[in-house]
Amino acid sequence: MLSIIVPIFNEENNIPILYENLISALEEIGIPFEIILVNDGSSDNSEQILCKISAIDVRVKIINFRRNFGQTAAMMAGIDHASGDIIIPMDGDLQNDPMDITKLLAKLDEGYDVVSGWRKDRKDHSLKRNFPSLVANFLISKISGVHLHDYGCSLKAYRKSVLKSVKLYGEMHRFIPIYASWEGGKVTEVPVRHHPRVHGNSKYGLERVPKVVLDLIVVKFLAKYADKPIYVFGGFGIVSILFAFSAGFYAIYLKYFHGVSFIETPLPLLVVMSFLIGVVSLLMGLLAEVIMRTYYEVQGKSVYIVKNTANFDDSKN
Repeated sequence: MLSIIVPIFNEENNIPILYENLISALEEIGIPFEIILVNDGSSDNSEQILCKISAIDVRVKIINFRRNFGQTAAMMAGIDHASGDIIIPMDGDLQNDPMDITKLLAKLDEGYDVVSGWRKDRKDHSLKRNFPSLVANFLISKISGVHLHDYGCSLKAYRKSVLKSVKLYGEMHRFIPIYASWEGGKVTEVPVRHHPRVHGNSKYGLERVPKVVLDLIVVKFLAKYADKPIYVFGGFGIVSILFAFSAGFYAIYLKYFHGVSFIETPLPLLVVMSFLIGVVSLLMGLLAEVIMRTYYEVQGKSVYIVKNTANFDDSKN
């Protein structure tokens, strides 16, 4: 079964066309499906239109938020409520083409767990949207090690099994392929069509770039140090303490070999500040280690993922 997830925010003019295009494409595929439309606190008539559609078609399921929580939260709500074995998110602005779902499914059948759409011929503003996206995709691919041309394309296909442990916060929806890769999923991409926006206005602009950079820092930290945060905090603490001792020795050297008094240089202040920062960083690292262990143990989470086993008695598991 397919679960199509579409976040909706002030798309009253696009919803009827989106519904018709989705139904046409999905009925042609011939696989049982559900369409989950997540109304992310729209202030126009989107909620009323969604209610009318769900009343005439039980395959359309509606989730209405009390207020606007953002695209990531809407995507997470759709994933949490999805019944299908394959989850396909897409935008509600008609720029994604539902007919490309066939391409994604065909690629999944080749043994992949995640298939990402690549808007190869993107119909957006070159400076405001395309160039920042190009830079962001390059950075994300280099830092994460999961190489995709278009992380920002919402049209993707996931096997639900690789999304079991995924929890999204902030604006992390674009990094789902990275999370899936951490779970051992095979990730690839296919070119998809991209249409110019006809109704409504884009919800994204250049102001999104700093958010992407900050989210990327979080992803990199989680990828390398989520299980051993002491390596980050402790490493910084040790460097600060070493700097404090170096500055202290240099201050003593200046005093006894060059006659420079301690109060004539900022070195004593640097010694004290660097030493305190180092100690605090070490303590933060220890605290982070306790929190990490609490996270795993209280929730019964495992630090490893088993693909399969052989010759084990299941009753002992």
